[in-house]
Amino acid sequence: MILLDEPTERVCAAIKSGQLAPVRLAIMAPGGYGKTAVLDHLAGAPGVRLVDDAHLLTDAELSEVARQLDDESAGLVIAARPHPRPSALNQVLGRLTGQLVLRPFDRLRTETFLARAGRPLAVDTVLAQTGGVPGFVRLLAGGDGELVAAFRHELDQAGEDSLCYLLAVEAGADPDLLAALKLPASTVEAVRATGYLGPDGRLLPVAARALRELVPADRRIALRLRLIRRQLDRSGPVLSLVRPLIGTGVTGADVATAFEVAAGEAAGDPALAARLYEAAVRAGRPTAAVGTRWAEAVARTGDFDTALQLADQVIAADDAVDRAEGAQVAGAALAHRGQLARSAELFQWSDTAVARCFAVIGLTGSGRLAEAEKLLGKSAVDGPPTLLAGAVSSAARGVLESVTDQPTVALSTLIRSAEMLEPVSDRVLLPDSPAALGALVALHSGEAAIAEPLLERAVSSGVLVPRHRLLLAWIAMLRGDEEGATAQLRSAGEQLSPRDWLFAVGLRVGLARRSSDLAGLRRIWIQAREAVVRHPVDLFTFLPFGEFEVAAARLGERDRLAPHLRQARELLAGLGNPPLWASALHWSGLHAAVIAEQPEEAAAHAAALSEAASAGPYFATIARAAQCWLEVLGGEVDAVAVETAARDLHGVGLCWDGARLAGQAAIRTSDRKAMVTLLDCARVLQGRPGREAVEHTGGVRLSERERQVAELVVAGLTYKQIGDRLFISAKTVEHHMARMRQRLGAGSRGELLAELREIVQVAS
Repeated sequence: MILLDEPTERVCAAIKSGQLAPVRLAIMAPGGYGKTAVLDHLAGAPGVRLVDDAHLLTDAELSEVARQLDDESAGLVIAARPHPRPSALNQVLGRLTGQLVLRPFDRLRTETFLARAGRPLAVDTVLAQTGGVPGFVRLLAGGDGELVAAFRHELDQAGEDSLCYLLAVEAGADPDLLAALKLPASTVEAVRATGYLGPDGRLLPVAARALRELVPADRRIALRLRLIRRQLDRSGPVLSLVRPLIGTGVTGADVATAFEVAAGEAAGDPALAARLYEAAVRAGRPTAAVGTRWAEAVARTGDFDTALQLADQVIAADDAVDRAEGAQVAGAALAHRGQLARSAELFQWSDTAVARCFAVIGLTGSGRLAEAEKLLGKSAVDGPPTLLAGAVSSAARGVLESVTDQPTVALSTLIRSAEMLEPVSDRVLLPDSPAALGALVALHSGEAAIAEPLLERAVSSGVLVPRHRLLLAWIAMLRGDEEGATAQLRSAGEQLSPRDWLFAVGLRVGLARRSSDLAGLRRIWIQAREAVVRHPVDLFTFLPFGEFEVAAARLGERDRLAPHLRQARELLAGLGNPPLWASALHWSGLHAAVIAEQPEEAAAHAAALSEAASAGPYFATIARAAQCWLEVLGGEVDAVAVETAARDLHGVGLCWDGARLAGQAAIRTSDRKAMVTLLDCARVLQGRPGREAVEHTGGVRLSERERQVAELVVAGLTYKQIGDRLFISAKTVEHHMARMRQRLGAGSRGELLAELREIVQVAS
């Protein structure tokens, strides 16, 4: 089947009809462009001799063709590749009067050809694989067996130089490397005449596939090693040449060096870099020579266990030249595993300027303030004042300021550190990012609006993305945006470091608690218990441990958290009980005491929050809210004071906490007017309509009284307690519940509670 373009079809028609007699025409094109097909199409044209593959004819055969041209009435159409071009062929071509140019298939011709061949292949795929070369399109349409067989003869006849050139092109060799091969020009031109290369000089995918399948592996490897040695000699890039050799078992000094060099080139792809370092060791490179860089690459993939094993081998090797760097990698890996104190020790042992700054952060986070302050004084930059050195130094200073200075000062320092680090954040394995540390300071001081853009920029940088997404989820959860928090938690992924997993579990606990999903909370509590056992408490984990404390009170398992909370208090004492960090622990402790109905314990936490009130507006707000909680627990509900405190909490980003305070005050007051006002306040703070609106679920309308009953049931009150609040009998409450269950179509009490929870969303 032949499919010619319009100009070629016109010329062929004129030849066959005799309009171009005598025709003297050359068809010059690489292999696969359809020269033979055109000659077959011209078969039978009057007075025309057809000569195919003229580039393969002997001088004697070409002389015979030339003699035919002496007859001015004789026609000749000769087809040949551009190369080789023997002198006898040039003499023949010089006597011809025209040339027919064959072009690759365009999209329309490819689509037409495939339709006629009855092959439902994707046109774009065929064009991408074949470059539109007609012969290759036909072969691809014919199936795998025909495709490979068609290439076999050409590759069997190819010389060593031609195969070397093809393999170099397949490997993506740059023009300089191709020139450095110093292959004869005739070889290069002959390869180009095969049609295997596209207009850009790259190997067509169908040809590359044939090359891989038909040339024996040992021959391909030998030729690739030849290219690698040449590239190493000229200090050129080797990644594309070396990558196919991973896992082949090839060894030797040259290939081991090439694997190591290629790993450095693959720094932006840590998984590939790790595989290349491993291949370098398997090829004969000593582990101590590449262990630190290998460990860093592995750590960047999230495999901190393997990274620690590799780094430990380097640290233990007396002859390793980069032991300090190995200790720095191990320190970062341990920080991600939640071992902050041990991480700080390794950073101190490493004793580089950057490592000392990381050690300051770790020492502060584990409660060793005096050591951290002393070390920061010794952490002057011992090299050029790069962006990285400045950013890490600022991060260390900002963390110390969060303990010793005003929160706003620390936050400002950490934000500057994060901005300074952005352009170079991919140059070092970070134990934590300034953006994450700044966000923690912001969350602990009611500055979520500052933390959010800081974290979003960090996510866009591509460094520690799960860490930053989890903190964005935490902001959403505190605001009461459960859907947004769940989305960020999901986008953080499942392959998390132990520290990130701790935060993820804390988020799931917090979300279950805030949605009053007691069954869900019990399920996730199994993971929470494991997280608590595996992860020591440090300064930067107060958020998840605070959630665990409140959940433990709800589930009656406070004893399980007691040792860890004691550790947290001891840590804070070692730091001088800084308000920024201590207030978070007292705030969660207050809520745990409220749930456990322990007024004396709640009063102790409220007193501690009052002592910290002078640290800033946020701390004053939660101190006032704590006092309101004490009054609510004691049965004294000042609706105006509660509403003010609840709205203030909402204003500092603790939206759900504000709604909960208002909701709990509502169900504890005996003043019906105050109850309605506070329930409205709770709904407004949660972003839900007030009492003038009517709630709907699936088209079901609840009456005002049913809505009030639903709110109190979801809040956890018994039928008798609800009756006392609404001045109705417990039997009437039961009657309302039965009617709502029937109208909502709930099959069980659990389903009914789930439906009512969606309607009222008043946390218990």
